[in-house]
Amino acid sequence: MAASSLLLQELPEELKSRLLDSSRALEFDRGATIFLQGEQARGIYIVAEGWVKLYRIAPSGAEAVVGVFTKGRSFGEAVAFRNDIYPVSAEAVTFCRLIRIEASQFLNAIRENPEMALSILSATFSHLHSLVAQVEALKARTGAQRVAEFLLKLAPCDRGECAVRLPYDKVLIAGRLGMKPESLSRAFAKLKPVGVRITQNTADIADLDALRDYVEDDPANAFARA
Repeated sequence: MAASSLLLQELPEELKSRLLDSSRALEFDRGATIFLQGEQARGIYIVAEGWVKLYRIAPSGAEAVVGVFTKGRSFGEAVAFRNDIYPVSAEAVTFCRLIRIEASQFLNAIRENPEMALSILSATFSHLHSLVAQVEALKARTGAQRVAEFLLKLAPCDRGECAVRLPYDKVLIAGRLGMKPESLSRAFAKLKPVGVRITQNTADIADLDALRDYVEDDPANAFARA
């Protein structure tokens, strides 16, 4: 999985093998801290298994979820390459296995082969695109539409009926979608007429196409139905 990650997939096989040979596989139990906001950034991480959340603690003490990453995604590269500090904390939200590559190893390889910089730009663009999409969703979609889009991204099916397993707890889902837990519960309730039923950690979707139509609907119509 690490070899096919966005960060490494475009690299020549020789360089990819070299980096992975010098990497370390780390395992974290659910709730374990991977690094803390303010720590010196020396490592780049690729998720091989499980889910990781990045978050910041505001001066008020409130937690703001910045992103949630799963298999094949990388994080920490931008600050590690600048020898900066981590601007966020990272925590395992499920059991996870990570591949850690020392930033110094990656930088040495870039100096020897500048083509490697392109893979960094690609990964950085992906993170930026993801953040822009999150901001757009917060501004342009209702809470229920954001939840529906989240479920569609997790769906293992393309059409028709589908069961989606929620990968982590509902408090984190709410934080990831910029909502309060009680707002998430209301959003789930609003999705019932569209054929979504939530049972513990499973969402049963009656028709994926109908849910896609709901996500793309004008938010004004969604508000009118609320």
